[in-house]
Amino acid sequence: MAASASMQVISVKPPFQSQQQNNIRKPVIIRCCSSSSSTTAAKKSYNITLLPGDGIGPEVISVAKNVLNLAGSIEGIEFKFNEKLMGGAALDATGVPLPKETLTAAKQSDAVLLGAIGGYKWDKNEKHLKPETGLLQLREGLEVFANLRPASLVDASTLKKEVAEGVDLMVVRELTGGIYFGKPRGFGTNENGEEIGFNTEVYAAYEIDRIARIAFETARKRSGKLCSVDKANVLEASMFWRKRVIAIAEEYPDVELSHMYVDNAAMQLVRNPKQFDTIVTNNIFGDILSDEASMITGSIGMLPSASLGASDKANPLATILSAAMLLKYGLGEVKAAERIELAVLDTLNRGFRTGDIYSAGNKLVGCKEIGEEVLKSVDTKTPASV
Repeated sequence: MAASASMQVISVKPPFQSQQQNNIRKPVIIRCCSSSSSTTAAKKSYNITLLPGDGIGPEVISVAKNVLNLAGSIEGIEFKFNEKLMGGAALDATGVPLPKETLTAAKQSDAVLLGAIGGYKWDKNEKHLKPETGLLQLREGLEVFANLRPASLVDASTLKKEVAEGVDLMVVRELTGGIYFGKPRGFGTNENGEEIGFNTEVYAAYEIDRIARIAFETARKRSGKLCSVDKANVLEASMFWRKRVIAIAEEYPDVELSHMYVDNAAMQLVRNPKQFDTIVTNNIFGDILSDEASMITGSIGMLPSASLGASDKANPLATILSAAMLLKYGLGEVKAAERIELAVLDTLNRGFRTGDIYSAGNKLVGCKEIGEEVLKSVDTKTPASV
């Protein structure tokens, strides 16, 4: 398995708790939530745990950290960063993918910014010693269950311009339930003595209800349209999913709810992605559809909470936008978040591109260089309003 970059914000308290937050315009998912912080009259202060991880992780996290520091200094916010080991780097140093010290630090933070996890070096490890297991343990330990992945920067999209232009969608993926966590699971033999492998797709009502509410809240802050994706024509778990989403919809009469089977949704995302605003779906469908949605932008390296292969050129923009989501959804610092979002757009508008999104007529730069250009824009671009 190639190295995968989660580029995620993970915060330690439930999202949409108390503050009014505008939605972010860019490519989910992150996992974010409202968080308390120590403040003074002069300057707000937040503790952020950095988990650079493996592969390009340290490189892109370094760039995102610089952007956060600059945006924070302009907006009167202080960040205290605490860097910890996770994934393959943690396996090499400690023998486990998620050391207790790392999880403890994450729990004590206001938010967590994660770089890249995994690589071919650890592919043959037993499951409990794979870098990706650390990510699952982190999600479980922090009790995060919602993954937000927006897609809107479509300049380098391989789709026709008339199809991709104007796309602005958000995928809300349930993160800690379903077939990835359901039991029973494992290996065995059937009645004919043949070897089998099996997993269980299972959801409790509370798991569906809480992700549905986050999706409805997200849709309410956008254009008020929510599409729930399932396979209710075949799967009992999906039938129950649809039943619970419909029940929760009664709490949100101002949000238009529709339903779509996952196979049709996969087709519609490339046929007519502009029909979607907010999508909510289960763990496995969300895993697949959010990666598909990421390619509407032209590169998975443009999407926060994205996965990158080991051969991909380092593009820090997804991580920078994840940092913006950290500010907006996790900490409620909307103005600082929008400053970063505008800086990324300005950098792209000025023609700078990393190798994964480069096309003729643009300026080809590396990870560090495009980060420097974003910093220039952070210092000059001012959000119109909050």
